[in-house]
Amino acid sequence: MHPMSEPYEIAPELPKPRLPGEVVVREEVADLIDAITADLLVQAKACVRSFGDFHLALSGGSTPEPLYRRLMYDPRMRGFPWKKTHLWQVDERCVHEDDDLRNWTMIAGLLLEHSDIPPEQAHPMPVLEADGDERYEQELREALEWREKGHDRLDYVLLGMGTDLHTASLFPGSMALDARAGRLVVFNDGPGVVPPKRMTLTFEMLNASRFLGVMVTGEGKREAVARLARGGLDTASAPVRGVQPVGGVLRWYLDGGACPAGG
Repeated sequence: MHPMSEPYEIAPELPKPRLPGEVVVREEVADLIDAITADLLVQAKACVRSFGDFHLALSGGSTPEPLYRRLMYDPRMRGFPWKKTHLWQVDERCVHEDDDLRNWTMIAGLLLEHSDIPPEQAHPMPVLEADGDERYEQELREALEWREKGHDRLDYVLLGMGTDLHTASLFPGSMALDARAGRLVVFNDGPGVVPPKRMTLTFEMLNASRFLGVMVTGEGKREAVARLARGGLDTASAPVRGVQPVGGVLRWYLDGGACPAGG
């Protein structure tokens, strides 16, 4: 058998920090990406078999960029059901389309231009519209409402985590942490928000998801992971603590650099 057609090798287990949910640790980022892509492929195929489509929400930033590149060139991902995939955003900066800070620019450049996702199944956040949060929320509801009750949710959401323990564009002390019940998407601005203004999925939307993956890599995140593992933090000071899926899976993906000494 050609080596590229073999299943992913099982990497040796490394000490795991005590975090809520499941924790996957790989010494090298490349091996960690192997684990994420394997989970993503399994989830996508299972959802297409069950529902006919797959709803994927992605974060921007430098951490997941090598993962998105891998999705496009890894021969083992050729079976990914891109034609059945809806691509959503976790969050976005409220900047113009040609601004380098725009998350969608990277995501679209790597995935949309090199996969066969139908254009109508790509869903960038309308961040420059005054009612963009309400429009995006309605777009999500309309895309998911035909599914059976309880399955009308995102299938896989990839999150990151900042050194301040924010996730998505949910920052410590920011107003989006207190979004009223029923809101799936909100603008976030003001105290606590790293400029510019953001649009973000809320905890209610995130926690309804079928699978939440949190990718954290690099020594620069080690102390943040250690703080989280020690416990005693609330959502106001550590928004990532608010990621608590209801009936879904929470899985952390960490490389060796991000893991505190001793796990």
